[in-house]
Amino acid sequence: MTDRIRLKVLGISYSQIQSGAYALILAQVGGPYRIPVVIGAAEAQSIALRMESITPPRPMTHDLFVSFAHAFGVKLKEVFIYKFEDGIFSSELTFTDGDRTVVIDSRTSDAIAIAMRTGAPIFTTRDILDETGFLLELQDDESADDDMQAEMDEQEENISEEPKLENYTIEELERTLAKLIETENYEDAAKVSEILKRKKNNT
Repeated sequence: MTDRIRLKVLGISYSQIQSGAYALILAQVGGPYRIPVVIGAAEAQSIALRMESITPPRPMTHDLFVSFAHAFGVKLKEVFIYKFEDGIFSSELTFTDGDRTVVIDSRTSDAIAIAMRTGAPIFTTRDILDETGFLLELQDDESADDDMQAEMDEQEENISEEPKLENYTIEELERTLAKLIETENYEDAAKVSEILKRKKNNT
């Protein structure tokens, strides 16, 4: 289909629309549009773990699904966000085992969490992009990431008020991250990992 637009995951922030939810930001590959998708805390946690390359001590649901599919030789070919209606995005997962191709309906948050674990491409339609996307001036990936980070930085203080995590040393952040992963507090672990990565990049 010629009107299909490829997307990539740009980041996650707290949703300003729905309390207790998160906004997953999808970016048009090679273009200026961004699409916000409201997702739940569990799905945001799963996506954030993958974004930060954090491996939990035990597999989460999406990890288990991917392992199960791989064990039986099933590959995810693509995710297609094909409909937007009443504020909800609908998606399809296309799987193949080499002989058969099967299309399965899915929540968009689950579809993207699985795609991130398999490297499968994510697509949507031009109509959905025009209806739900917002325009962002074209800039390099580093600048785009900085813009998203500036929005997300405000949320990091919620992990710890005294002292702020930004004031921790790298060693203290590494110990904090290990403890959060051990206790399966993956949401805060993802935030600590992001701060740790920035500190290491600045040293």
